[in-house]
Amino acid sequence: MSVFEYVALDEKGHQRKGFIDAPGVAAARQKLREENVYPVEINQAGNRKETALSGALKFNIWQRVPANDVSIFTRQLSTLLGAGMPLVPSLSILMKQANNPLLKKSLAQIREQVNEGKSLTESMSNFPQIFPPFYLNMVRAGEASGTINLVLERLADFSENQQTLMNKIRSALAYPLIMLFMGSAVLFLLMTFVVPKITGIFSDMHQTLPVITIIMITISNFLKSFWWLILILLAAAIAAFKYMTTGTEAGKRMWDNAKLKIPVWGQVNRKIAIARFSRTLATLLQSGVPLLAAMEIVRNVVNNILIGEAIRKAGKDVEEGKGLSGPLTQSGIFPPLVTEMIAVGEQSGSLENMLNRIATAYETEAQADIMVMTSLLEPAMIIVMALLVAFIVFSILLPIFEMNQLVK
Repeated sequence: MSVFEYVALDEKGHQRKGFIDAPGVAAARQKLREENVYPVEINQAGNRKETALSGALKFNIWQRVPANDVSIFTRQLSTLLGAGMPLVPSLSILMKQANNPLLKKSLAQIREQVNEGKSLTESMSNFPQIFPPFYLNMVRAGEASGTINLVLERLADFSENQQTLMNKIRSALAYPLIMLFMGSAVLFLLMTFVVPKITGIFSDMHQTLPVITIIMITISNFLKSFWWLILILLAAAIAAFKYMTTGTEAGKRMWDNAKLKIPVWGQVNRKIAIARFSRTLATLLQSGVPLLAAMEIVRNVVNNILIGEAIRKAGKDVEEGKGLSGPLTQSGIFPPLVTEMIAVGEQSGSLENMLNRIATAYETEAQADIMVMTSLLEPAMIIVMALLVAFIVFSILLPIFEMNQLVK
């Protein structure tokens, strides 16, 4: 039995796309006709001789599977397997329910490979853009221990937890960013459209204008004439900054170091990285992944070169028989509270629980810090905008007041 991807027309002439199981193309056509669907094109979903790379290259670069869709799929697969349903039928059900075209196509190919006798991990590894190494290692550990449904449940919990944290951070930063954008747009419109019309009356005056008015008129004329140059310079600055911080190894190191040392925001970044390290490591260990393999995975998850190097050095010491807390303390990146809790967890044999407690504590602290920052940022932005508007108003009114004094 193979999986075919089809494009067809229904009785009303509407186009339909989907997947269907059939022994061959002719059987797939017959099956569709029985459903009153008229096939236009039928292709086998996934070539058995296709390599992982060639399969990945077939995906549209604009297509992606959101993390939320992967999390929902993981939760549903865990539920079905936990209820005693075999893997292949479970994948068939989830394939039909998937709304994302790329996820649907991937599940069809995964199901076909599992049906051929391959493991779930091996089948999923052909789609690294959907299932990262962290995900695959946990699934592999679940298959080896026979607890795949429990591992998938932990994976879903982990993914949902990370999404909730990031959504809270984005929500907290959304209002200040919108306010900054709208305020900048209003000031730009004032300086390029409103101010030139009002200050046009000053050109006929044969008197010296105040310095503040001259400055405002100069800025207004520059913005009106060279706004395109400002956009080009801004785009160039963003591109240069991105290249300097991500295009070279030295730039990445410098930026990652700055992200940990920037006043206020550096502490938030550090807490988020520690929370991600702790939560990920705990989830991997609970799923049966060995400590050394788990640390190698976590090193690529924290998304910071300095923290990654500290984890790599700690992994070498652990490989030599030393504890985990000592090397992390020596790195100077992890606070004493974190390393002491890890040491207690190692001594008591409850490292996973301690790591989860650390993650929960630091996630809560990071959210609280962000809320405080945004609550202070909003009035600061209002004050800055008010001062800029006051500058514009004062620049316009001052020469008018002087003109009235001359008339008197």
